[in-house]
Amino acid sequence: MDDRNLMENILLLEKGVCDLFMHGTIESSTDNVHQVFKNTLNESLCIQNIIYGKMSEKGWYTAEQAEQSKVNAVKQKFDPTTNQ
Repeated sequence: MDDRNLMENILLLEKGVCDLFMHGTIESSTDNVHQVFKNTLNESLCIQNIIYGKMSEKGWYTAEQAEQSKVNAVKQKFDPTTNQ
């Protein structure tokens, strides 16, 4: 397993952790539990962003720039103020 595969696996695991903490936050029955999950989710999101940044620096995870016309089309599609 090379460094890229290792980082991809770590990123996938961190995304899974974020997903679990998000659901824990949503399903919390008390304010204290909600706050703990929320804080932990935010920490995990920061870790995920650091991992993504390291992978991006190495060219292992690239994002394409979306065409503005496509962004506008999707925005209009889901804009509740437009008549459809």
